[in-house]
Amino acid sequence: MPTPARSPATPAGRYARVVLQALAAVAAGFAAMGVVAVLGLWAAGAADLPGGFGAVLAAVVVMAAGGKVELSGDAGALAGTQGELTAMPLTVTLVGALVTGFCFLRPLRHHAVTAARELLLRAAAVVVLWLAALAGLSAFARHDFPLTLGGDSGDPLMDLFGDLLDAVNPTVGFRTDLGPTLFYGLLWILGVLVIALLVSRRTPLPSRLVRHQEAVRPAAFAMLLLLLAYVVVGLVIGIVVAATKGHPADTFAVLLLGLPNVTWLALGVGIGGSWEGRVDGPFGLPMPQILDAVLRGDGDSSGLSTVDLSSLAAQDARAWWLLPVAGVLVLGAAFLAAVRSPARMPVGRHALHLGVAFALTMLVAAPVTLVDAHFGLSVLGIGDLDSLGGEVVLRPHVWKTTGFALLWGLVLGFLGGLLATRVRRRGEVE
Repeated sequence: MPTPARSPATPAGRYARVVLQALAAVAAGFAAMGVVAVLGLWAAGAADLPGGFGAVLAAVVVMAAGGKVELSGDAGALAGTQGELTAMPLTVTLVGALVTGFCFLRPLRHHAVTAARELLLRAAAVVVLWLAALAGLSAFARHDFPLTLGGDSGDPLMDLFGDLLDAVNPTVGFRTDLGPTLFYGLLWILGVLVIALLVSRRTPLPSRLVRHQEAVRPAAFAMLLLLLAYVVVGLVIGIVVAATKGHPADTFAVLLLGLPNVTWLALGVGIGGSWEGRVDGPFGLPMPQILDAVLRGDGDSSGLSTVDLSSLAAQDARAWWLLPVAGVLVLGAAFLAAVRSPARMPVGRHALHLGVAFALTMLVAAPVTLVDAHFGLSVLGIGDLDSLGGEVVLRPHVWKTTGFALLWGLVLGFLGGLLATRVRRRGEVE
């Protein structure tokens, strides 16, 4: 007898549907990151690279998803090269996270209840497909560029070095370190899925977790909006700068590749946190001039400069505006979280929820602004050549920034809870 066709109601049909929905979420996430990265690299002039645009695009997407890209070089026996690069293009990261999280939650929006088994199955499918796609993309994130030196310098020694290097066809390039890429990519996609479930108000949770949602979801949603608000404010300022200050392509390159890198640093500095770093050599970050000036200034005994409100204000007094802006936006987030919370929640508990949520937010947002890039070339053992060497370092003081976030969340969470008592609020979570 012929075997009856399997309908979508069968277990095999449900599994196939889950896999297809997970595949759609992964494909949409990578496509969104690719589009933003293409536009950002095009604005940055990467389209003029000699045959390496596709590899650079793949590398940017890999780094945005938490991957690790290593610099490499080959100058024969005459020269030695060393380099490293640790950075995340957070605009690409943010767009990919938002699109992937939305597509992951969309199939669940009409469910009355989500079984824990189904939720884990959906998450596992997304994770496996995401890592497979990341591994495949990593294979293309590798390229070597020819390296030239000398020419019109007028320095006989430098011209000699240039002739020697030209004779061995030196190259500099990049490669993906697959092991760390898959490990950090796993942490990245798990974080995206967990955050998506935390901030969504309509997505049902397994029955055992429902009683926790009124304590977690309002504060988590408010923190997401706080980070997005800073990105929107930075986007508006960037568009104004591009229209009035000239060099629009450079400005849009920063907006399309590293806008949250700057705006989330501004949030941390505004609440009292700090970063440290330095910029040496001809290379630098596509950053505001005020930040570049601080990092190129005289540092402490270790050569690092501190980036905080006082050091930024020493370069431009308008940096003090970061403090009231942070106060207004964090208070707005606290008020929103209180309005979305049950009316019976005490103000003190709301303050505690917001303090913990803000501290956890900065514990995640501050480390991803890390930048650590270095490249050096030595010829015949003489040492780094200034024309080809450079270093860019920007590291957050994570625990200091997190501590200030906890304090701000407690205080402004209490004020936001008091303000919310005067408006109509929703009732119990069903």
